[in-house]
Amino acid sequence: MALRSARTSKRADGGGRPPAGQQPHTRGRGAPAGPGDLPEPVSGAWLLRGRTGRLTAYAHTGDSLLWWTETAVGGPRWTGPGRLRLPSRGTVLSMAATRTAEGYVHLVALRRRPAPEGGRAPIDFLHAVQYQTGRALRDWQSIGSPYRDHAKAARMGEPSALADAESGLHAYVRNAEGRVSYRQQSPKGRFEDWGNARVEGVPVTGQVHTALRDDGVIEVYGPAAGRVLHWRRATHDAALARVEDEEPEAALQPGSLSSERTGPGRLTCYWRDGATTRVSAWRPGAEPADLGGPGSGPLSVLRTPVDGVDCVILAGQGQDGRPALAAYPTEDEAAGVTWVPSGEPCRGTPALALDGEGRVVLAALGADGSLRVTRQKPEQGLALEAWTTVGTP
Repeated sequence: MALRSARTSKRADGGGRPPAGQQPHTRGRGAPAGPGDLPEPVSGAWLLRGRTGRLTAYAHTGDSLLWWTETAVGGPRWTGPGRLRLPSRGTVLSMAATRTAEGYVHLVALRRRPAPEGGRAPIDFLHAVQYQTGRALRDWQSIGSPYRDHAKAARMGEPSALADAESGLHAYVRNAEGRVSYRQQSPKGRFEDWGNARVEGVPVTGQVHTALRDDGVIEVYGPAAGRVLHWRRATHDAALARVEDEEPEAALQPGSLSSERTGPGRLTCYWRDGATTRVSAWRPGAEPADLGGPGSGPLSVLRTPVDGVDCVILAGQGQDGRPALAAYPTEDEAAGVTWVPSGEPCRGTPALALDGEGRVVLAALGADGSLRVTRQKPEQGLALEAWTTVGTP
């Protein structure tokens, strides 16, 4: 398959401006973000397609969630960014997103509030949900923390969000003891108590990664010293069970785990080597495969046909800070991959998605905080159009 880089960015007509009569969504108090408060992508998939077929990109600043939305299926115009500030003068420590089968988008934020005089800053998790593409979100609601002790809460890792087969939200996090804490919604929408998965002897050292298989099974992975720990939940309300015979030996770059469904009841996991920063792909029963592509951060992964071939497309941040793209036949790592840089340096991991017309879309946040987008050309291969700058916060 032909994989060709997109040209550098151009400004879209009206990019970032809402249609006549429509104003950007802004909720919460406070002054606009300054130049030192540039957006970062939320964790997990941050370019998501809603029920209408339109794409929305999600990012956060130090005090807010931001989002940009296509005005029509397939683009090219976008509105935004909309803004939803954290309550209580909160600071965003990290944020994650997930989408349900109905197209609802859930956001989970780790918030630090101002410290009382002589005390420690309280830290808790917030939840917000967007029920309709392009519309304002429901206000943030606190879902608490596994700890009442603020010192322990300050040692928690970044959250991972997942929507289960019943469309309930799950939030997972490495806790202060190196275990996995989680909280989830019941099918009726009520949040249950915090639970814990114990780790005997080998603590989790980085961000937990969660994934939902096509059969509804939840897989939970946690990086540890020299290996990847693995838990499984057979149903949304089952206990987390350790799967020690499916734990590959690997030294990971922190925060670099991702995955994609690549077969019935099967995931392929991806990460960066902690020493070389090269990409590895792994499935149970096989050794990790080296895919090259040194860089930083997790990969965005998309499975889709290219020229009639079932393919996996990978996007990451290369060593030069630019988005880098690769593709290969699904589960055929032996075929090898070629990494192609594209566009200008970006902030964090670029995102992949299919638009409402079935075209591959690659999005990135520019060094100035603007949303930049390129789309698959209507021709053979995986050639991309010129990058378009949508708008800055």
